[in-house]
Amino acid sequence: MGDRLRIFGLVALLGFMAGVIAQVTADYIIPWLMMVLPALINIKWIVSGFAGAALTLVLVSVWAYMSRNREGTPR
Repeated sequence: MGDRLRIFGLVALLGFMAGVIAQVTADYIIPWLMMVLPALINIKWIVSGFAGAALTLVLVSVWAYMSRNREGTPR
């Protein structure tokens, strides 16, 4: 039961971090990118797609790192 509760808490924490990152991205990074990048990439759905892909890669990488087997033997 303790492992399930720990995983549940970890997923909740990762979800919270994803929400914070998404809000910061929406408020600061996307508007800045739209000013800096050329008009071709100024299409909002392209920028949002790249932001979503980057966020997903970060979250999966964090999850994979945190859930790795520390003993070196397969589960």
